[in-house]
Amino acid sequence: MIAVTIACEGCSDSKTTAEINVHSVKKQFPLRSQNAVKAPVFLLSTTDGMSVTMSDLAGKVVLLTFWGTWCAPCRMEIPDLNRLYEKYHGDGLEVVGVTISSGSKENIAKFVERWEIDYLVLTDINGEETFLLTSEYGKVTGRPISGVPSTFIIDRDGYIVKSYVGPRSEEVFYNDLKPYL
Repeated sequence: MIAVTIACEGCSDSKTTAEINVHSVKKQFPLRSQNAVKAPVFLLSTTDGMSVTMSDLAGKVVLLTFWGTWCAPCRMEIPDLNRLYEKYHGDGLEVVGVTISSGSKENIAKFVERWEIDYLVLTDINGEETFLLTSEYGKVTGRPISGVPSTFIIDRDGYIVKSYVGPRSEEVFYNDLKPYL
């Protein structure tokens, strides 16, 4: 809180104090491209059975990646995604890995533990939700998901503002995320 004191000479013997709450000043985010589209809604599951929806992530910057435990480039990206999550989660970043054709929740949980994945990993509830979600992302962006990892930056208002096919480094992701954090 910053206090500003204004003295009016000759107005009165007392000083007038105006307080400005610095935290109420809203951060300016970059203008969204006219091509930006709302991210599809979803209902998926964590490996321990907790349901997660897109609305649970409202107000956060989401780095959402479609990946597979069987995918070597996806595995290469895990340390970079972990570092991003660790560094910027406190600034409102949520990293979300949506598994594609990766087996049972138990097998995915073992993979997550073995690879020390710190961010949120989601999978199917009934066996087809992640496939349907990749299809929805392809429809809304006008580009079918043809490879993994396929990653999307979703702004705090739920709009897809950037997408990638193939692995990227922490630096590349951060440079594109920074304006939204």
